[in-house]
Order: sequence, then structure tokens, then C-alpha cells
Amino acid sequence: MTASYLLKRLLLMVYTLLVVSLLVFGITQLLPADAAVTLLGQNATPEALAAVRERLGLDAPAWQQYWHWLTQALQGNFGVSMRNGLEVAPTLLTALSRSLLLAVCALILMLIIAIPLGIWAAVRRGKTADVLVSVISYIGISFPEFVTATLVLLLFADVWQILPATGYVPLSENVVSGIQHLILPSVTVALILVAHVSRMVRSEMVDVLHTDYIRAAWLKGLSRRRILWRHALRNGLLPTITIVALDVGYLLGGIVVVEEIFAIPGIGRELIVAVQARDLPTIQAGVMILAATYSVVNFLADLAYVTLDKRISYA
Repeated sequence: MTASYLLKRLLLMVYTLLVVSLLVFGITQLLPADAAVTLLGQNATPEALAAVRERLGLDAPAWQQYWHWLTQALQGNFGVSMRNGLEVAPTLLTALSRSLLLAVCALILMLIIAIPLGIWAAVRRGKTADVLVSVISYIGISFPEFVTATLVLLLFADVWQILPATGYVPLSENVVSGIQHLILPSVTVALILVAHVSRMVRSEMVDVLHTDYIRAAWLKGLSRRRILWRHALRNGLLPTITIVALDVGYLLGGIVVVEEIFAIPGIGRELIVAVQARDLPTIQAGVMILAATYSVVNFLADLAYVTLDKRISYA
């Protein structure tokens, strides 16, 4: 991977985020909401509304509003929430850290389960193990998030009563309680992801196991474990990296149902509340933070491709 490629990818990230900022700002301007009315209420006088619009720069042309918002955002200032009067950036970054913690726990758990399942199904292709993994995958894909979350809650929190049902405890306050509150939502999200990741691993491993270099490894007398885990899996994981990178976007902004059911104040939940309250600064900042995180994850996925497969070269 050359320095010129890295520079091009970074410039592409900047361009992508600039386009996203234009789209987000434009769409939020079309929402049926008046920031002045949101701040002062429906009974505010026209004079008071006009004063707020002037103070916030809402009476300026759209391009001037966008330029002011963009320059402030580049300095880390996303404005003040119309819903609670707090600064948007610290609130969303705190929510993002909670979503990231849940996402990392779910991804680790998912990889621990999905990769061995995929390898097991590929090695025993067409046998009972392969059929069993396929059935588990199809069931996992078929179940909506709220169904999986409800079943997990019923089993572990209601029937067996071994874990807390809902709530969030920061690890900085209580490590044990924080981990206990993270287990059920992490398991729920992991089960959702295991379904299609295990199928992807299985499909790629089947193809890799029939390649010439794997046959050569068998003829050399290498151990089964070394062939599967060191040679076959390394190339079989390449498409899975793309799937995992796409899942990160889902984990950060798309697990609103899971965050809502388990009462985790993550960034997805914050965005839903902001949309309901017509909180434009929070909506704009939240989407930009998610877009930036998603771009960085995809960039890291490209780096992982080169690391795993030396035949790939970005010029």
C-alpha cells in the first residue's frame, strides 16, 4: 500500500463527509420544524421568534447557514440541543461511546461463534453439521430484533433470573454490574449477526478448501488444524471483513430496537429522540458522527485486506 493510495483514500473520506454534510443540512432544512418555535413554544410572540431567528442566524440565506454550521462543526462545535439546552457534541460522544462498547462486545462474541461454525459447516459440507448450521442461520436471519431480544430477556432475566433485564451501568462506576448489564444486549446483537456471518465464512471456506494451494498443503502432510486456521481461514476471511465493516454501521445506528428494549442510552436511541423532538442540531451532528465512524471503519477494512492477503496491492 503506497502513500499516494493512503492520501487518495483520506481525500475520498473528506469528500464523502462533505457530501454527507450537504445532504444532511439540506434535508434537515426541509423538515417541518421551526427552531425558534421549538425553543420558545407555540405561544411565543412574533417579536420573540424573530429575535431568536436573528440570534441563531436562521434569517440568513441557506448557504450562509451551512457555511457557519460547517466551520463550527470542523472545530467540534455542533451547537446546542433544542430539546434540553445542552451542548450536542459531548452528549453524542458519550452516547457513541456506549454504542461502541456494545458494538465491540457483540462483534467479539459474534466472531467467536460465527467463525468456528462456518469452518465446521465447510469441513462437513453436505453432512448433518452443515445442515444444522444452515438451519440455525436461517432461523437467526428470520427473527426480527425485537423477537430475539424478547426471547433472550424471557430466558435469562425472567425464567432463570441470572442477569439483569434492562439498564446501563458505566464500567467506570461498577465493572461487575456494567458487564452484567451488557451481556444480554451483546448476546442479542451477536445472535443477529452470527446468522449471516457464519454463512459467509462457510461459503468462502468451501471455495478455499478446493484450491490448489490447499491441496498442496495436504500433500505436504501439514496438520489439519494448521491448514484450516493458518492457510484456508486467512483467505476465507477476506469477504467476511467487508461484511463486518458493513455491520459496524448497523451496530452504531441501526440497533435502536435493542437499545430501546434494554434501555441503553446509545447514539441510535439519541437520534430517534432527536427526530421525534425535531432537534435539528442533534440530528445533524449524529448523522455526521456516524458517517465519519463508518468511513474510518471501511478504511481500516482496506488495511486489513492487505494485511491478510499479500497478493492484494493498492497502487
